[in-house]
Amino acid sequence: MMAIQAEHEIHQRRKSRNIGVGLVLVGLIAIVFGLTVVKVQQLGAIEGFDHVVRPELLPGEEAPE
Repeated sequence: MMAIQAEHEIHQRRKSRNIGVGLVLVGLIAIVFGLTVVKVQQLGAIEGFDHVVRPELLPGEEAPE
């Protein structure tokens, strides 16, 4: 029966590379999330495309108040 060997050097390199890739992914997610938060704060609640007629977009007509 073989005893469990100590971690090989290649595993240590892979582990550090995986940690680096993970940190880069977390950083990109944080950037996208931050940009989204800033965009929502600047624009406020925006109207989405919901397939209904919006009177405020019709030319020549005033939206009812």
